[in-house]
Amino acid sequence: MEDKDKLLIEKHIDNDEELKSYVEEHILYEKQLEELNKKPYLTQEEEVRKKKIKKLKLSGRDMIETILKKYR
Repeated sequence: MEDKDKLLIEKHIDNDEELKSYVEEHILYEKQLEELNKKPYLTQEEEVRKKKIKKLKLSGRDMIETILKKYR
């Protein structure tokens, strides 16, 4: 995330519940991916889960971008 986006998020997160929700989800997905990336080997189920988390994270990031557009 770019610094200007982080500043916008910090400025508006307390007043925008939708933005807050997507940012919290984004952080959660990032933590889940970090845990999976720590493993030297992933099972097939973990690989599928990792791909799903990446897609959800990207989708959430797109929604964050859409919300931030109205504040730019």
